[in-house]
Amino acid sequence: MLFPANYREWTYVTSGMDMSYTTTGAADHHMFDNVFVTPASYRNFLETGKWPDHTVFVLEVRGAQPGVSINQRGLTQSPEVMGYEVHVKDARLPGGFGFFEFDEKHEPAKIVARPASCYSCHEMHGAVDTTFVQFYPTLIGVARAKRTISPEFLKEISAGK
Repeated sequence: MLFPANYREWTYVTSGMDMSYTTTGAADHHMFDNVFVTPASYRNFLETGKWPDHTVFVLEVRGAQPGVSINQRGLTQSPEVMGYEVHVKDARLPGGFGFFEFDEKHEPAKIVARPASCYSCHEMHGAVDTTFVQFYPTLIGVARAKRTISPEFLKEISAGK
């Protein structure tokens, strides 16, 4: 896959800070995750509550910095990007989706091979179409209204997780 060079012109859906999927081992630094999605896919989601085939998400990971300019207490995002992950919905792929990891050089990337943990995690915990819509504050309500939340995620929230 070629790196989606214009992803910062896409629709921004969320930022997270210090997100982790494990309860053990704290990172030695803070990080921000920013998520962008192709604009046509975003518009489709607003109408249907589902992501169409060929939807592409870019997860941009940046460090967190204290004391920038006049900032005295909070953290701001670093200019440098620490990494990129791309999530693609594509019916031609096993399971209908795949992941790609890019470095700072943006060299073409190969798909992350199954059975990498990202696949099972997204299948078991993704609120809609193997995506973490539960972390997209402007879209989770759309998914609820359109009744497109996955059975797996409904079980998870009914269990109080």
